[in-house]
Amino acid sequence: MLERFPNLVAMFFARAGAKGDAPFLWHKIEGRWRALSWTDAARQVAALAEAIAALGLSRGDRVMLVSENRPEWCIADLAIMAAGCVTVPAYVTNTERDHRHIVDDSGARAAIVSTPRLARTLLPALAGSRCSRLIAIEPLEQARTGAIEVHDWAELIAGHPADVAACAARQTAEREELACIIYTSGTGGAPRGVRQHHGAILHNVAGCMAIIEEDFGAGDALFLSLLPLSHAYEHSGGQFLPIALGGQIYYAEGLEKLAATIAEVRPTIMIVVPRLFELLRARILKTVEKEGRLPQWLLGRALALGAKPKKSIADRPLDLLLGLTIRPKIAARFGGRIKALVSGGAPLNPEIGTFFEALGLTVLQGYGQTEAAPVISCNRPSAGLAMATVGPPLAGTEVRIAGDGEILVRGENVMHGYWRNEGETARVLVDGWLHTGDVGHIDAAGRIVITDRKKDLIVNDKGDNIAPQRIEGLLTLQPEIAQAVVFGDRRPYLVGLIVPDPDAAGVALAGRAVALAVDRVNAGLSTTERVRRILIADEPFTIENGEMTPSLKIKRHVLRERYGDRLDGLYKN
Repeated sequence: MLERFPNLVAMFFARAGAKGDAPFLWHKIEGRWRALSWTDAARQVAALAEAIAALGLSRGDRVMLVSENRPEWCIADLAIMAAGCVTVPAYVTNTERDHRHIVDDSGARAAIVSTPRLARTLLPALAGSRCSRLIAIEPLEQARTGAIEVHDWAELIAGHPADVAACAARQTAEREELACIIYTSGTGGAPRGVRQHHGAILHNVAGCMAIIEEDFGAGDALFLSLLPLSHAYEHSGGQFLPIALGGQIYYAEGLEKLAATIAEVRPTIMIVVPRLFELLRARILKTVEKEGRLPQWLLGRALALGAKPKKSIADRPLDLLLGLTIRPKIAARFGGRIKALVSGGAPLNPEIGTFFEALGLTVLQGYGQTEAAPVISCNRPSAGLAMATVGPPLAGTEVRIAGDGEILVRGENVMHGYWRNEGETARVLVDGWLHTGDVGHIDAAGRIVITDRKKDLIVNDKGDNIAPQRIEGLLTLQPEIAQAVVFGDRRPYLVGLIVPDPDAAGVALAGRAVALAVDRVNAGLSTTERVRRILIADEPFTIENGEMTPSLKIKRHVLRERYGDRLDGLYKN
């Protein structure tokens, strides 16, 4: 179990002291993986903390951090906190307008940026703000920085050699003090700054660490960092959890190289979002289809066996055969030593979880919100894995269900409120309970079952409540459908906005294939849940076109604005 550290930086320095020259942060340079040791990372954190203080920043000042996942992200985050300041992470996909909102709302006095490309979007947003200092991890063209005072990362660290032990001794922040302000992804509008204190993240880390140690035992902890570190899920689970475990972090090169990276790194834990599970499932299905009848038969038998609530003695020979054939091949695709694939950030369709479980991979679906640092609960083998649930609450986290079905949460992991937003804080924090906006119940085994987002529930013109996420999940299980969003609030029936699978040949053919796929799904739905008409989207929903958040959640309000007239047209005639 995790010791009760007073703050996140104290935890890091304690682990660095124990691990010494062991590898900590890995990144690829010129095609080769190179490691930064715990000792070297601690030296850089202490030096950068000294440099930040020397720039005139004081305790409590906010510092923006705009960077892709890389070792410097972790070092910058820890150094900001070690200097007594507050980290304000921002997505690398942010527009100038997004950055301006965050810098103005947070009142950041300084910023750290990784590359000239990212600086081109950030610098105009800093103009006229309180943020007058910029630390550049990679050199910038000075002529384009305007009035902003620019400092070179390497020069700052080299010019402020620090005593690591002295820096560690100065870490007196208490658990209640503000560690970072993480802005929500904005699926429903302008992002709000969530005030996460040191104790909130430490509470999360301790709860997750207990699950790993109790259910998977001690041993090497190798994490592949893929999701944006500016997201609370990766920040806590992909950075501070590995630190707590004394593990190693490999920074992935990107989605396009994910399969090759997994094979090279051979991680023990992967933290992903449901959309990546969907993509991996589709890739496995297509690969097996190309391999011939026997692999297809084996996959079919594995999925049929995995769908059974209980295996009988008669199933053992087949189970043994699968364990000698298809399952090792799938495990090899994930590096061969995966202990768990952890899903969070959005609901995971139970059938997708069952798919990976049937192929011998352990899938742990978690549940949380940025406002809870972010993990609230997580499935685990010792609690009885059930793909329709998100598991029992973390240790020290209280959960109760309100009269209208809303899930309420209380514990040290709950935020202290939104930054400079008393109205929203009062709305979601009532008597210490976080009102999550999610609807669900607790099953007989103490596991949370989520039925839908309270605000996403569709209420048709007859007053029936319909959960769209379940229907959307069933639609995207169809091989002809890549993405799907369902609409129908205050309408007589549901309609769907569909992105066909990219392998579908031609728009007309894709439309017919999608219609048949929707009919198959409708056959298993109630009358009110059936999707009566569909609209083929102009293009996939992506981060780049603003229709998905950086954590790959679909922005319903953006799609409603773009396709509103055409969706309304589906109710005519």
